Order: sequence, then C-alpha cells, then structure tokens
Amino acid sequence: MFYLTRMLGRPVVDAAGEVIGEISDVAIATGEVFPRVTSLAFLGPTKTPFMLSWRKYVSTIDDEQVVLNAERPDLRFSYLQPDEVLLARDLLNKQIVDTQGMKVVRVNDLKVSESRGQLRLLGAEVGVRGILRGLHPSIERVAAAATRLLGRELPENLIAWNYMDLLDRDLSHVRLSVTHKRLHELHPADVADVLEQLTPTQRARVFEHLDNAQAALTVAELEDEFQADVIDDLGSQRASDILEMMDPDDAADIIGDLPYDKAEALLHLMGVQEASAVRSLLGYKEKTAGGIMTPEVTTVTDDMTVQQVIDYLRTGAAEHESIYYIYVVEGDRLEGVISLRDLVISEPSTPVADLVDRDVITVGPDDDQEDVAETMSKYDLLALPVVDETGKLVGIVTVDDALEVMEEESAEDLALATGSAREYGPLASMGWWLVRRSAWVAIWALTVSGYVTLASWARGVAARTFDFLIPVPPLGHLSIAGLELVAYAIVLLPVVLRATEEVSSRSLAELIGGVDADERPGVMRVLLRESLLGSGLGLATGLLAFGYAALVRGGTEGPVPLALGLATAAAVLVAVLASAGLGEAAWRRSAAGKRVSGTGLPIVAMLIGTVLYLAFTYWAGILSLPVG
Repeated sequence: MFYLTRMLGRPVVDAAGEVIGEISDVAIATGEVFPRVTSLAFLGPTKTPFMLSWRKYVSTIDDEQVVLNAERPDLRFSYLQPDEVLLARDLLNKQIVDTQGMKVVRVNDLKVSESRGQLRLLGAEVGVRGILRGLHPSIERVAAAATRLLGRELPENLIAWNYMDLLDRDLSHVRLSVTHKRLHELHPADVADVLEQLTPTQRARVFEHLDNAQAALTVAELEDEFQADVIDDLGSQRASDILEMMDPDDAADIIGDLPYDKAEALLHLMGVQEASAVRSLLGYKEKTAGGIMTPEVTTVTDDMTVQQVIDYLRTGAAEHESIYYIYVVEGDRLEGVISLRDLVISEPSTPVADLVDRDVITVGPDDDQEDVAETMSKYDLLALPVVDETGKLVGIVTVDDALEVMEEESAEDLALATGSAREYGPLASMGWWLVRRSAWVAIWALTVSGYVTLASWARGVAARTFDFLIPVPPLGHLSIAGLELVAYAIVLLPVVLRATEEVSSRSLAELIGGVDADERPGVMRVLLRESLLGSGLGLATGLLAFGYAALVRGGTEGPVPLALGLATAAAVLVAVLASAGLGEAAWRRSAAGKRVSGTGLPIVAMLIGTVLYLAFTYWAGILSLPVG
C-alpha cells in the first residue's frame, strides 16, 4: 500500500542509478472501477516538470524511491491525456462529494495499491489520519500508538473511487468511471442534500452538469432558503427553463421570494401557459390552501366512459403532478371524484356517472394551510380539491405539500412554545447556541467577577483606588464575615446552576411535548415530586460542600464546614422548588397562547438559584463566623 502524500518528493532514479528528479504527481486513467496509475510526473534538477508513461518506464517503487528501467538519455516524455486526472493537482486537498454518504468532504490523502505489477487508486482518505500523515508520517504513527494505548484504533476513513465525485475542477469531458455513481444519477433529494453543503459557486458548477429536468427536480427538493438563491444565481434563460419544468406551486413559491424585477423577467421568458399558472398562484395569500395548491388538476366529465378517461390520462394528463383522483366537473364546477383504483378495476365501457362519488371533501382557497393538512390527515387523502365560493375547481393540495405544511407548522409551534423564533438566523445562531448551552458558565463567571470586586471593596482596596471617581463607602466587618463563606460557595455554584437548569429543562420539555392539561399532574404533585428530588440533591451537594470546606480548612473544626453544607443543601432545595414554580408559570402562560422563551426560562431559573445560594451562604457566614 502507498499513500500519495508519502510518494510526493521521493527521488526518481534511472536505470544507471542517477537521480533525475523527485515525484511531483501521478496520473490515473479515470475510465475504470479502480483507476490505474498511468503516468509519473516529476521535477528535474532545475525544477523542470516532466511526465513519463508509468507502464513503459517505471520498474519498481518502494518507500524510498522510484526506479526507472531506462537511462535518462533513453527516456521519452509524454503529456497528460484527456481521460487522465492528476491526483495531487486535481484531488488532494480538494472538495469531493461522497455519493454514498451524501456529504461534501475534503481529500486529505489518496491510497494506492500494487496489483499484478500495476499501481491502482483505491480511494480518498478524508479522515484525521490523512491530515496527520500529510503533516508528517511520524505524527501519524505517534497518534496511532497513543490511541492503541487507550484501547482503540485511529480509524482510516476511506471513500472508494466509485463513490467520489469532483467539485473544484471542471472535469465534464472526463469519463470518470464505468461504474461511477455521478451526481446526476442520484435521487434529486440526495443531490439537494449535497448542494446545501456547497458554496454558491460550487452549486452553480454542479448545476452545469445537470439537465433541466434533473435541475428542476433538485431545486424542488432544496430547503426554502436555498431555492431562490439557486435560481437567482443562474442565467435568466436557464432559470426560466427550470421553473417552467417545475410544478406550478413550487415555481410560484420560488418566484415569490425573488426580487420583483427578476421575477417578472423570468415570468416573461416562461411559456404563456406555465407563466399564467404561476401568476394565478401568486395572487393567493401565503399559508393558505391557495398558496400551496397546484392548478394542474385532472378533470373529466360524467358523459365519458372508463376507456375514454384512461385514454385521456395517457395523453392529456400525463404530466400532471397527481392523478390519484380524477375529478368530475360540469363546466368549471366540481361535481364529484373518482379514485384511480375504481377506474382501473372497472369495465372499459362503464360510464363515469356510475363511478363518481359526489360527496367530496373540499376546502376554500383562503383556508389556513394547517387546517388543510389536518383535513387530509383526518380523512387519509392523497389530494384535496380547492374550490372557490362559486364551486369552481381551482386546484388541488397534494399529500407532499401537506407533509411540508405539517413539518413547517410543527417547527413554528416549537418556536412559539420556546420563544426561539427570534433566536434563528446566521448572525444569532452561534451566539444563542452558546447562550443556551453555556449560560451557567457565563453566570458563574459574572458571579466570580462580582465577588472579586465586592471583596476588594469590602477590604477597602477599590475604595482607595477609585474614590476620586465614585465614592465607595466601606462595607464594614459584617460583610467581610459573610463574604468569607461566599468565597467557598462560588466554587460550588456550578452544582446549583446545573440543578436549576435541569429542572427548568424538564419543564421546557413538557412545553415542547404539548402535554394536555388533563394529563398534566397538579401543582401540589409537581411540588412534592420536586421537593423529594431537591431534598436528595440538596443532601448530596451539602455533603460535598461540607467535605470541600473541611479539605480547604484542614479539618472539620469550626463552624465553616457545617454552615456551608447546611446553606448549600437549603439553597439547592429552594432553588429546585423555585425552578419548578417557574416551569408551572411558564406552562400556564404557554397554555394561554403567550410566548415562553426557551432560553429565558433556564437563565431566569439559574439567576434565581444564584441569588438564593449566595444569600444563604452570606447570611450563614454572618451567623456562624466571628465578627471582625
């Protein structure tokens, strides 16, 4: 086995033993399952690049050098062929698509193997082992030895060539592999997952290799925030062609997110019928049945026969988004519906009038999209007709649109329950994540800072230093007595913070879970449950505080260890009960339809716990420590 990073820089020696250069790259022929190394690129003594046929001139290769089978004067240099790719130039440290794992990764090294006198590429190393090897082989060996001492192995993360696709270089003219699973052969949903991981430039490059039909299906699978950007980055003619091939409801959603001038330009470039369908949908409000429906509806009349309807489906309705149901109309008015199943199992001569179900469940164009989705779920419908006030059939809502609505509404409900809607966005996401996950650290740090400042004031340091700016009166000997015990408490404060955070997090989980009032335990039962928990936790933390104080002071003599232990136990119990009370208040507020902040709830609980703990220990210090 050989690795490219180890091969680069090795000396190239001719048959006479003369060093004629060092390896700079190797080329592979891409039209094979495991590509064969076809050419050797090396730099001569004056850094002049040369290329040789691997099969014709390379005799042996080992960990030290590459030996040729001819002397320097007899070498005949070659050039890179159209179906060849240079590994270092075109793959190493480049981004590729792992078409098996559906993700974008970076190539840290490439692994090749000797087989029957030939060197073949096995795949790309995309893990940490390749990074370490690229720094230096000894670093990789040390890291591997260290992980073995811990009873584990440093894994090799290898992606086989037939699951690689290239991004950073236009290789559209290269036949990558006879069995290569290219991006355009993947399901559009998988391609969309990959595109969402790329930069706009890389996305545009991928779209160059997709035909319009594949591009249309892929854009429809992208998340909403990417769709308009992708279309906006394409040329107007290409963008209009893709939109024209999309379902009208999907195209309308994208055009509605584009700037007005761009949207109008694309609509003018689209076909008249397609543009008219999109414009009709743009007239409906967002989050309504009209806003999510498609106007492509399969309609027949009741004077037709089953055979006539089937013939029509094969021709006029072949491109419609959904033909699970065939709607019977009289003029524009909806009269009934026929299921595709009933149509298929009926005799060809059967009149449509004998099959039609005139008891049709419908919705109006202005009905809320959530109500529409719930109706489809309740009645197990694959499509739901949308009719206006005159009974005219204007479109249908399909099951895939209903599923998207349910997912969207669920996310909105979660944001409303937790107050996290305003916490989303590129700028806020990382900051709010840190706040939500590490708020206790920030509160602890602020408490430590405040204590240091307060203690300095109590001892007169700050008063002497800053008296010319802000007169600070001395706090007196009682403050010093209390602050002495608070100093011990601050070290243990994270325990109290995490306890209050845990209780508030459980309350938040109940909000997110949407527990009904009938199923929710009463207030007294909640307080009893939390008091038992708080008592157990308080006892454990109290013992911890007692042991910590005894360790620091060198024994259990004196009032400090006992005072700190009792104050800690009492503070944890009261803080847990206070957090439970906050959770109950938050649940009642959420049940009334008001917003509850998923970040604010635990932070307020931790602030209350902090104040309670410091207050308890401060007064315990005053009561237990001697004055002075």
